[in-house]
Amino acid sequence: MATFEFTLPDLGEGVMEGEIVKWLVKAGDVITEDQALVDIMTDKATVTVPSPKKGKVIRTHGKIGEMAKVHKPLVDLEMDAVAGESAPKTVATAAPVAQVSVVAATPMKAVAAAAPLSNSTVISNEKVLATPVTRRMAREHGIDLSTVVGSGPQGRVLKVDVESALSSGGTEKSSAPASGGGRNGFVFNPLIHRDGDQRIPLTGLRKKIAEKMVRSKFTAPHYAFVEEVDATELVAMRERINAKLAKSGDKSKLSFLPFLVKAVLAAFRKFPQVNANMDEATQELIVRADHNIGIAAMTAQGLTVPVVRKANTFTLRTLGDEISRLAVAARDQKLKLEELSAGTFTITSLGQIGGLFATPILNHPEVGIMGVHRMRKRPIVMENDEIVIRQMMLLSFCFDHRVIDGATGAEFAYEVIKYVEQPEMLLMDMA
Repeated sequence: MATFEFTLPDLGEGVMEGEIVKWLVKAGDVITEDQALVDIMTDKATVTVPSPKKGKVIRTHGKIGEMAKVHKPLVDLEMDAVAGESAPKTVATAAPVAQVSVVAATPMKAVAAAAPLSNSTVISNEKVLATPVTRRMAREHGIDLSTVVGSGPQGRVLKVDVESALSSGGTEKSSAPASGGGRNGFVFNPLIHRDGDQRIPLTGLRKKIAEKMVRSKFTAPHYAFVEEVDATELVAMRERINAKLAKSGDKSKLSFLPFLVKAVLAAFRKFPQVNANMDEATQELIVRADHNIGIAAMTAQGLTVPVVRKANTFTLRTLGDEISRLAVAARDQKLKLEELSAGTFTITSLGQIGGLFATPILNHPEVGIMGVHRMRKRPIVMENDEIVIRQMMLLSFCFDHRVIDGATGAEFAYEVIKYVEQPEMLLMDMA
């Protein structure tokens, strides 16, 4: 019998390792070609790795919670003898994973490479529980992860723990008790568990969301700007367009999101610095040439932010189709890695749920986000003191105050609002 050694294939640009979340096969299982082998969580998503061949599983490499490295052994298979195959063992050619099942999405930019370590410095972090981005950051800054107290589950070292070590001016191990972990200079001890309490570990997407939100809040100083918007004309225009689509036999309907995306894109022309990412490693604002708009989508696993790449190249209609397609793919866990990365601005909506308004957290390293809130009919006093009923809603904007001043953020918000309140202006600019 020939043995086939399957190595972990490329998982995406800049992804060199991932955490084993769940094995879908075990030793002794007979599997088919393309059968799912394992779920692996990277910094960007959780991917399901399929088998390139059929055979019997002899061995799986790595336990749940351990790191699997690209191009390193993942699964050994026993196959029936193949004609012309003389070698007792073959090694799989690691082809890129083209389609992945997304469970967790934390779109983020790879940290720029820092100065290399000196030849006399040798640091091994292999046995320390840590996320891939944490390991990369530790390598770049010469941090020995064994000297850093982890604040994650089972003492896992998170990026915020490394940042805390760097900000303290060294990598000396904290004197915190073994039962607790340090985070941003604070030490936490486990809470008392009482009868009837239920402990729910943060795992999968919920864990990634927690890490992402902590990173954003502690890295980028937020501020919020909220204003009400008269969406009466937008409502009327959308109704006219959907009526025309229905009359032509088209069963699809445009939501408000394509119009709001178009309004944001129009505002970028006057405020290009809002369509940007903050490079923490070099302390530079990267004003992006592409307009890649993230649209927050709620799934059974948690919040996911698929990205409409080059949104400015879509027509209003095709933009609506693309947003709908990404939303369905997010719910069905069929997003591709490239559909979760390279975002330059995010729009999140709680309009259907209700509430007055909320202040969204930045999708770091982006420097701006817009929250869309419930629309309702309200009596409004016009300039001539006439009271009329209008369709009103609130838009909330949050910005990274390091690079977007308060006045700039407010002016950007009013530029967006101008196009929402006068949607006919968008018709002159639509691709």
